[in-house]
Amino acid sequence: MQRQTQKLRSVKTVAESGFTLIELLVVLVIIGILAGYIGPKIMGHPEEAKRTKATIQIQGIETALKMYKLDNGVYPSTEQGLQALVELPAAGTLPPKWRDGGYLEKNKVPLDPWKNEFIYLSPGINGDFDLSSYAIDGEAGGEGDGEDINNWEVE
Repeated sequence: MQRQTQKLRSVKTVAESGFTLIELLVVLVIIGILAGYIGPKIMGHPEEAKRTKATIQIQGIETALKMYKLDNGVYPSTEQGLQALVELPAAGTLPPKWRDGGYLEKNKVPLDPWKNEFIYLSPGINGDFDLSSYAIDGEAGGEGDGEDINNWEVE
């Protein structure tokens, strides 16, 4: 008799511990409402997200360029380009203390979010060096989503 009572209790506990179909449906409806409201807000601005990513990439490359200058006393020349951050330059002023492994993660110069190369000029017109992404149109200048992203304008 005592075993039957224990068996009934354990069956009852297992049955009570799960979710009912109605509870699951309510949760799915709530998730659907949230996805319907939040999804378009997040997905509706892909160009804005790409522009933000390009800005972050420019800041990262700027940091690598500053580390290069700290080690070598000068920024890479325009001729050496950003490639000098990942491999020892063979032309121009050779860096005396180039860091093994380079100055960028993954040992490669990233492309901007539109799969274009960043534009690098040293010495720059607006500072020690100029670093830009020509954004979606891939050309200098532009407005709106096509407006250039420049290191001297990034805060």
